[in-house]
Amino acid sequence: MALREERGQAVNTVLVVDDDPVFSRLLRTILELEGYQVVVVTHQEDVVPTAHQVKPALVLMDVHVSRGDTLGVLHDLRADETLKTLPVVMTSGMDCSDEYLVAGADAFLLKPFRPSEILTLIADLVSKQD
Repeated sequence: MALREERGQAVNTVLVVDDDPVFSRLLRTILELEGYQVVVVTHQEDVVPTAHQVKPALVLMDVHVSRGDTLGVLHDLRADETLKTLPVVMTSGMDCSDEYLVAGADAFLLKPFRPSEILTLIADLVSKQD
């Protein structure tokens, strides 16, 4: 699938934020099979700079990354003028959905989830950006 550009945004790029290499590889495989480009970061401090660099269509972020939670990263994304409307899907093995949805996440997926769940959610959120 060719990379499409709309409004300077890589429409089919997903920024995955997760420090579990097995889970990250699984997500990469699932998403690439559907034609998405995937960029993986494993440290909280890399999320905002990488988002500026790759201009993803969506961020898929685990709650616990690099020995901490990513609530602050979500706040940083929402406070950044160029990233504040970027769809963010949070994932975790613990249900802390209320906290993250109130903080500005567009969706929360409880692990484990089916590949079809994440693919449908991503497609829905990306299509709303068009």
